[in-house]
Amino acid sequence: MTNSIPSSGRNEAERRPDIIDTHAHLDMETFNSDRAGVISRAQNKGVSTIITVGMGLESSNEAIKLAESNPGILVMAGFHPHQASQVKEDDIESLVSLSEHPKVVAIGETGLDFYRNYSPRETQLRVLEWQLELAVRLDLPVVIHCRQAEKDILPILHNWTSRHHQSGGTPRGVVHCFNNVIDMARQYLNMDFFVSLGAYIGYPSSGYLHDVIRYIPNNRLIVETDCPFLPPQAYRGKRNEPAYITYTVDTIAGFRGETWETIAIETTRNARQLFAIPQD
Repeated sequence: MTNSIPSSGRNEAERRPDIIDTHAHLDMETFNSDRAGVISRAQNKGVSTIITVGMGLESSNEAIKLAESNPGILVMAGFHPHQASQVKEDDIESLVSLSEHPKVVAIGETGLDFYRNYSPRETQLRVLEWQLELAVRLDLPVVIHCRQAEKDILPILHNWTSRHHQSGGTPRGVVHCFNNVIDMARQYLNMDFFVSLGAYIGYPSSGYLHDVIRYIPNNRLIVETDCPFLPPQAYRGKRNEPAYITYTVDTIAGFRGETWETIAIETTRNARQLFAIPQD
């Protein structure tokens, strides 16, 4: 594994390539007391952009407000599968209005969660399909949450990508916090999805992911924190935050036998491509 990332303030950001945290939940209450400090610490570590996630209409609206006051923050707006039971079809049109905001770069996170099952499965499936069609309608990438639901979600995504490719569309997306085997990664990659990894890849229990990390092509890999969840091993039991994404870049570099700078450059380039983020 490569050496730990030194802590040296702004000079560190100036020396290193920038990084994009493609998945954070900065609107959550755990950040209320020091949100500005969290953003500043991320910038000091070279995190040029943070994409903060809406989990419903209220959360998406709060994310947009946060992005409006912070130039380095962008938004994905959508309905998390946990909230699916609260979503009515009319809410999709409200999501359209939010998603037309210039700071919104993706629809999500949407998907299926058959582990928690906070919403009925049939409701999760319906709300997922609504958002997939909305992503195509708005020409935005879709961000997929999938937990113990691969058997159901993969046929839906295969159908969605095939149907829209045949009609001349360009459906695109990413599976966030990928945590499965090479065969599953291959299926997402064959649909032209990106694969996003977080700090959990460094947990002792994640040894089975090492081959997957080496398998993902350089042009299909992005990184995220999913903060405040899933902190690096060194911070287990504590709140995660965007500044810690450097640990994920470091871990990936070690497993792939590449430099920290190479992984930072490649994942940032990929994120800019997927989310249509212009170079500053």
